[in-house]
Amino acid sequence: MDTRREITSREIGFTTADQFPLTGTLFSGTGDGPLALISSAAAVPRTIYARFAEHLVADHGFRAALTYDYRGVARSPIPPGWLRPLLMRDWALFDMPAAVDALERAAPGHAMVGIGQSFGSQVLALGGRADRFDRYLMVAPMTGHWANTNEPWKVFTLMNLIGVPIATLTGSVPGWIGLGETLPGTVFREWSRWGRHPDYFFADRSLNAVSSFSEVTTPILALGMTDDPWGTPRAQHALLKHYTNAPIETRWHAPEEVGGKIGHLGFFRQTFRDTLWAQAIDWLDRGR
Repeated sequence: MDTRREITSREIGFTTADQFPLTGTLFSGTGDGPLALISSAAAVPRTIYARFAEHLVADHGFRAALTYDYRGVARSPIPPGWLRPLLMRDWALFDMPAAVDALERAAPGHAMVGIGQSFGSQVLALGGRADRFDRYLMVAPMTGHWANTNEPWKVFTLMNLIGVPIATLTGSVPGWIGLGETLPGTVFREWSRWGRHPDYFFADRSLNAVSSFSEVTTPILALGMTDDPWGTPRAQHALLKHYTNAPIETRWHAPEEVGGKIGHLGFFRQTFRDTLWAQAIDWLDRGR
């Protein structure tokens, strides 16, 4: 590990191609390592990735790291006067490419890698910017079909019998139902619709996802956690099988291996800095 460097972090705003304002945090340093873009899981705020981003820049010499909130999540709220309904697909089609461009401005032309958790593993293909990444780390990659989880009826109930009616009646889904941050109802309803189909959004012809995934050639490291009730081997395979032209390495980690529960979101806890983080960062930075 490199000697710890001084870094700066600041909140930045940037705008998507369809003119939606997003908020991110840019961590900058003086190292010559790659730029790193961190794309969140669904309904998860960028703040949970702050320690990992800081660690990349301060302790491993990455040039900069950017975390960001998708539209309608946390610090990227719907702006006054916005008329078009928000959709989950917008996170991939508009928000992720805008984040790539915002990070690019920190060091134009510099090497870039990506980290995506859960839904953040799907945006690599849908965002159409995969060729900008030298490597892409996927943490708990998966599709969202309820039957692929280890808690199928709980997930189906939360998504469809509780979440969808609330979304329809109130226009949003609050975080207290247990699925993360409050989400716009239109985002949640698209998410739940995809999740009801065994082929997830690959069955949605308006996305052309099968073709988009087949175009990706970026090397991928997919990390699964044996105690993750959502990102099961079934759910992971349902996604990764569509990256037909990308070299993929998969690794599974168990709680007993790293000294504590991991689950769906636990990878980014600082307690795993010298175990899960170290191995993943070594792969991301390989070849420098």
